[in-house]
Amino acid sequence: MAAKLILSLNNSVLGEFPLEKERIILGRKADNDIQVDNLAVSGQHAAIITILNDSFLEDLDSTNGTYVNGKLVKKHALKNSDVITIGKHELKYVNDEASDEDDEFEKTMIIRPGMASHAAAAAKAEEIPDATPAAAPGAAPAAGGGAPPPPPPGGGGMPLGKIQVLSGPGAGKELELKKALITLGRPGVQVAVITRRPQGYFITHVEGTHPVVNGESIGAQAKQLRENDVVELAGVKMEFFLS
Repeated sequence: MAAKLILSLNNSVLGEFPLEKERIILGRKADNDIQVDNLAVSGQHAAIITILNDSFLEDLDSTNGTYVNGKLVKKHALKNSDVITIGKHELKYVNDEASDEDDEFEKTMIIRPGMASHAAAAAKAEEIPDATPAAAPGAAPAAGGGAPPPPPPGGGGMPLGKIQVLSGPGAGKELELKKALITLGRPGVQVAVITRRPQGYFITHVEGTHPVVNGESIGAQAKQLRENDVVELAGVKMEFFLS
């Protein structure tokens, strides 16, 4: 059974919307996947990205913000029974099959063209408590070894995946795929996510043109990554391998 959003206003249910697409847009405009007709809601207010059994909320720079369980969020990994508030409307997220992992979507890695050299610095920052997840331009790699990577979901002893940057000024840098979900690309141009599952690592298109793996577009469906696959995304070539 697909996850769904239940839209309500003043405790009155206005509709139910199954999350059957990988990306669903919420907003005031009629051409959104879910229209929320209220002046407090931006034209394109927020997006729901659904990958396998998990969904992730992203505010699209809305005027009045997006809230989950009363907390203002920019990006959020949704859990069953979370309540999203936009304007005066509420959307309850219902998904009995959602992952129990506590990884947050906002702790992601963004690689921008010309900034691939900062990938290692950002990855190091994630190992330090309360560090910001993305390195600022010109930032030096953070010091410290950090804790060992957490066990993969399912406890199956799956090897840790890594990506090595092949092109640009950051060529040779490596990024460990420790988290259940890592975002790669350039927002507004081309974005994909790599998810870590018991079956392995999968890459899924999120925004812009579809990523290219070994010279071929992956299309709209998630593609499992294999040893030494070469991913091309937002002008950067990266090689996937297992440690």
